[in-house]
Amino acid sequence: MKQILLLEDDPALGEGIRMALQGGETAVTLVRTVKDARAALEEKPFDLGLWDVNLPDGDGISLTREIRAAGAEKPGDGCYQEGPFVFDFGRMAYYKNGQPVELSRTEQRLLRILTENRGFTLSREKLIDWVWTEGAEYVDENALSVAVRRLRGKLEDDPAHPVHLKTVYGVGYSWS
Repeated sequence: MKQILLLEDDPALGEGIRMALQGGETAVTLVRTVKDARAALEEKPFDLGLWDVNLPDGDGISLTREIRAAGAEKPGDGCYQEGPFVFDFGRMAYYKNGQPVELSRTEQRLLRILTENRGFTLSREKLIDWVWTEGAEYVDENALSVAVRRLRGKLEDDPAHPVHLKTVYGVGYSWS
């Protein structure tokens, strides 16, 4: 059974992530503080660690450095890793081949929604509703196209031929 250590101080978000990951051959241990994460790491080995960056008693980046300094060899400890991508959702920094790329708030929301719904095509209408939720009365559909184009420019090796952020013509977008 694969063991995942999840460090998230937001109770609702942590429980949602735990429920999404747990099942079958995967067990998730949810902790809320860096102190509790250290204690859990001393109790048993984990196959993967996922954690927030900003926490009440420290930060995930320092914890990641601490674990790596102690000899952990798993790439992506403290982050979500997929091929050359490492997503640090606590701070919403994006790392590609070890290089950080900062994302705007809109790009952060769009990336999070797409990766959380990986493999599913999300309509333009749903994405507009989900990405621009903070009091925007009207959002031009072109805003989504611009956000997707900018995100592709930061994520894809060849934005004209995207591998991950795909357009499903006439419907919307998907992350694969």
